Amino acid sequence: MNKVQFRVPKRTQKDYSLSFKMQIVDEVEKGLLTYKHAQKKYGIQGRSTVLTWLRKHGKLDWQSKTPMKDKRPPKTAISQLEAKIRRLEEEKEILNRAIDIADKMLDTNIRKKYLPLLSEATKQQGPEGKQGK
Repeated sequence: MNKVQFRVPKRTQKDYSLSFKMQIVDEVEKGLLTYKHAQKKYGIQGRSTVLTWLRKHGKLDWQSKTPMKDKRPPKTAISQLEAKIRRLEEEKEILNRAIDIADKMLDTNIRKKYLPLLSEATKQQGPEGKQGK
């Protein structure tokens, strides 16, 4: 049996609309696609076509001599928050290890002493956060 292969027709620069170019540029600059993946996905023939669009229509500095590996798209708010969460979790782990080491070295139970004091202070405060009578 012969497999039917579909070919993307060869296109020229004039075939691409400005909105299509801007869509590709936006996807590449957001980090959703690399320029090579965009070429494959959308059937763009020229090797430097997408790069030309990035230089012409993009918001990033594509003119510099910095290698592509060093260029990263700007972080979105979600990715910034995710990075901050990872950093805070790592800091928490370090602090927990420090408390464990201090407990062993000083033969104490810092966590066990602190938690009852915290719950006692919470009970003394009323529902509005004011001191109980």
